[in-house]
Amino acid sequence: MSKYEQKPLTFDALKTVPIAERGGKVEVKHFAKPYQKGAGVAGLLESLPALLAVESFHGIVEALKKARGQKRAILWGMGGHVVKCGLGDVLLDLMRREWVTAFVMNGAASIHDFEIAIAGQTSEDVEAVLPDGRFGAAEETGRQMNVAISEGNRDGLGMGEALGRSLEKLAKPEFAAHSIVAAAYQANVPITVHVAVGTDTPHTHPAANGNDIGAATHRDFRLLCSLVRGLNDGGVYLNVGSAVVLPEVFLKAVSVVRNLGYPLTNFTTVNLDFLQHYRPKMNVVDRPHAKSGGRGFQITGHHELMVPLLAAALIESQD
Repeated sequence: MSKYEQKPLTFDALKTVPIAERGGKVEVKHFAKPYQKGAGVAGLLESLPALLAVESFHGIVEALKKARGQKRAILWGMGGHVVKCGLGDVLLDLMRREWVTAFVMNGAASIHDFEIAIAGQTSEDVEAVLPDGRFGAAEETGRQMNVAISEGNRDGLGMGEALGRSLEKLAKPEFAAHSIVAAAYQANVPITVHVAVGTDTPHTHPAANGNDIGAATHRDFRLLCSLVRGLNDGGVYLNVGSAVVLPEVFLKAVSVVRNLGYPLTNFTTVNLDFLQHYRPKMNVVDRPHAKSGGRGFQITGHHELMVPLLAAALIESQD
């Protein structure tokens, strides 16, 4: 016999309900269907369970379809990993199919893309070169990016446009088509680049000019504010792989647009990353929709899998 004064509670009088009355959020009709050989992308998407992240995925596709059909802004914000895991060609194909109206990059994304354009390679082995201080010391990257930024700033260009202009001359012909910055510049699709001084390797190069870097990225912030106006009533902003800089920049752009009296309601935001962080959740998915309608989605998954899957779904959805 137990020596405790407290005795186990008796469940004899506990009230129960029939399962039919209780209901359930998951029913057999929601289950995934086995994939049938030869069904293709459309068949794969139809076979997925109608639950949780899949519903969010379909919600993102529908929002992008609506934005494209109504010619609203579709802004792709991206961190460096999106570029260095080999998604440039996929994103440029979406651009040509009119699923992109502008690219929004942090500094890392622009660096990886610039190196792809001039050398066909990027992403150094940090652990191997950090001990002796060679991390971020690539001469061509540091000098050519800084020269492009300084020359562009003198001509009144933002950082993205300045880098795009420079790649008209610097990009190797065999690599230029794989560069988001180079190809978007050629297509007159805006590119904005947003940096915090000291976060990016070109800032350590002797050619770096803080005045030019600051002025050029600030000009791009103002351009982003103009682009964000186009999200009103049906546009889509996607934050893909930036945990801090772009979520902060985007939220300030939202506030600026509203402060200046422009309408900015009923749009969609998406955070797509292999880890979910506080700032993207708050600044991209939640806060922009407070008292203003619209909806935010978040999908957790590796960029190299999820971005091509999303691209395939968009292409399959076209008439």
